[in-house]
Amino acid sequence: MGDQKESLRKITTTLALKNDEITNFICCLKQSLENLEGNSSRVQEDLETEFSSLHSVLDELKDSMVTRIKQERASRTYELQSQLSACSKALESSEELLEVANQTLCSSEADDFTQAAKDIKDSVTMAPAFRLSLKAKASDSMSHMMVDFTQEREMLQAIKFLPVPATPEILVSECQVCDNTVTVQWALPEPDTKIDHYDLEHRRTNYEGPPRAREDYPWMVVEGIRETEYTLTGLRFDTRYMTFRVKACNKAVAGEFSELVTLETHAFLFKLDAGSSHQNLKVEDLSVEWDSCGGKVVQDIRKDKNRTNQSPMHSPARTAMNSPKRVPSARVGRDRFTAESYTVLGDTFIDAGQQYWEVRFDKESKAFAVGLALRNLGRFDQLGKSNASWCIHLNNWLHQSLTAKHNNKARTLDCPIPDRIGVYCNYEEGALSFYNARTKTLMHTFRTKFTQPVIPAFSVWNGSFSVQTGLQVPSVVQSGQRKNSGTSSSNASLT
Repeated sequence: MGDQKESLRKITTTLALKNDEITNFICCLKQSLENLEGNSSRVQEDLETEFSSLHSVLDELKDSMVTRIKQERASRTYELQSQLSACSKALESSEELLEVANQTLCSSEADDFTQAAKDIKDSVTMAPAFRLSLKAKASDSMSHMMVDFTQEREMLQAIKFLPVPATPEILVSECQVCDNTVTVQWALPEPDTKIDHYDLEHRRTNYEGPPRAREDYPWMVVEGIRETEYTLTGLRFDTRYMTFRVKACNKAVAGEFSELVTLETHAFLFKLDAGSSHQNLKVEDLSVEWDSCGGKVVQDIRKDKNRTNQSPMHSPARTAMNSPKRVPSARVGRDRFTAESYTVLGDTFIDAGQQYWEVRFDKESKAFAVGLALRNLGRFDQLGKSNASWCIHLNNWLHQSLTAKHNNKARTLDCPIPDRIGVYCNYEEGALSFYNARTKTLMHTFRTKFTQPVIPAFSVWNGSFSVQTGLQVPSVVQSGQRKNSGTSSSNASLT
């Protein structure tokens, strides 16, 4: 009995689930019927509107052509009636002369005849009949205004519902990724004059393969593209790849998306290591601001800690229960920069390839430096003051100067001070170059041999700066580096 009940319960559960499925499907069918009714009414209204528009165009064209026929008929009628009136008057005058001439011929008096003959001759010479053109000024033919709508009729008879556009194909070989821009090109299997525009979608990803069930970044949409290519500009490449797809749209419907195409977007990405930065530097993401109270706060906390530890309230027994609040420690493996080394490093080492990043700084900063450092840069070392770092240094203390520094040697740079500097590193070639980031004008190049990984390094005193990463090496920089690769070192005086 118990087994039968359990079996019956399973059957009822299965039936209940199936009933729920059927109920849901019935709801979907009802909704589909409602949608069908609404969609049918909509497309029928659109069809009637289009035909009404077509009729309006035909009516306007007919009215225009009928007007032209009437104008042509009126113009020719006027010409022919004018010529007819002139001919009628000339004929009337000529008949009167003919009658006078006949009467003169019948006269028997010689004196009167001679004078009359002379008068008739003069009148004939001046008669309108002899100055008329007997060729019609206008033709009665209207064949030049005949029409033949055979071709147009065939076009009208060929009117059909708009087909769904074909699926485009992204031409990977024609796509380009450079200078933080991406140009995507695509083509249809066959030309389609009904295409109105294309919609391109793209999203960032760190995975080269097929899309996953849940991606980290959403699709971004570019609508209304009229050509078969599009260029995305001003991008920051903070992922390894970008995925693209495109669809064609006519006036009524959009086609299917193309196959996904993934393009590599190589760029140098790093963050600032706040854990090892000087305590007077306030680090937030990729921005740094001088904070004169940063070190004082820590010192006050340490003083409070020492005072409380000396208090009777902090006996070993109490300390075990109530520990004082500890100051957040630096990142494991590196002590904070201290003393006058107002330095912060990036969190990513460079041990191969060509990399590029930019830094925007406050030109009113008392001191600012940007460059590269080795991993063993001392916590007391200022950038450019040892053989473990290379930098460009801005000094606004007493007088303004811009210098290239390495191993405690400096070279004054004779160039305008920009508000944004681009930093280029070619690890294999041992090249470290600094550019005016706006004009891409070369400011200085260190040429050395990197024997161990290097890391982006920054320093600021009484000022601020922000770093921009995710940038590709600009093509103009690469071109300039190739031209200058065979030239002599530009830091001979610093080594």
